[in-house]
Amino acid sequence: MELTQLPHTAFSMNDTQPALEYLAPYNLPTPEVLLILGSGLGSIADTIDSSQVISTKNIPGYPVSTVPGHKGRLVFGQLEGKHVMVVQGRIHVYEGYTPYEAAFPVRLAAALGARKFIVTNAAGGIHPDFSPGTLMLISNHINMAMEPPPIPHPGPPAVSPYDTAWINQILDLTRDQISLQKGVYLWTKGPAYETKSEIKAFAALGADAVGMSTVPEVSQAHTLGLKTLGISTITNHAAGLSPILLKHEDVLEVGKGIQTTLESLVRLILRET
Repeated sequence: MELTQLPHTAFSMNDTQPALEYLAPYNLPTPEVLLILGSGLGSIADTIDSSQVISTKNIPGYPVSTVPGHKGRLVFGQLEGKHVMVVQGRIHVYEGYTPYEAAFPVRLAAALGARKFIVTNAAGGIHPDFSPGTLMLISNHINMAMEPPPIPHPGPPAVSPYDTAWINQILDLTRDQISLQKGVYLWTKGPAYETKSEIKAFAALGADAVGMSTVPEVSQAHTLGLKTLGISTITNHAAGLSPILLKHEDVLEVGKGIQTTLESLVRLILRET
């Protein structure tokens, strides 16, 4: 299997070659869309038609996901008529990986031919109107993890790595079907939740939601020229904004509660855009 030549590639993608060679005997169809699913949101992959499931622990160079709720699988198949590659179990920098390592699935999908990228995450709501269960399209992000981008060279200039036209198209399509918000996602390294004072500072910076993922993958996708969409599931009020102590199990539970709506949204996006 040969590496796909991509626009805006500012570095070597040779680190994916062993993975491509491992996957070659599976005779996978070229994925049109890469989907990376967040905490408690991985059930979409279980609905894929003609699916081929591959454990990531056997793929050379693929980092191991260690977080509960992240299965560590790639699922290839069709969803709403589109060939997709679904990552069930993303990689986090707080697991001890570099942003470059965390973005490996994006480089692999791009090398396999993907041209679109939809990423979801579980996030804490900072905006006062974003209660648990809210779905937020990410308009831009803030990197507060103090980590460098996952590549040694900057990608093409852009106001935002998230595709504004795609966001607006989805807002029009869902106006009478699914309630959506739009906002800025702020990335912290984690794994500890934020203090109340930090959340106040993040709000002052213009953040609407906070989480511990997504930015490395989106930054990588941007440099590779992938059309990118981010969706945050607000699973809790951000730390300090609620008297209830935050627990990862609660995040997973809210994620399960909203997964039917999220699946409907993702299906609509794949079918109509």
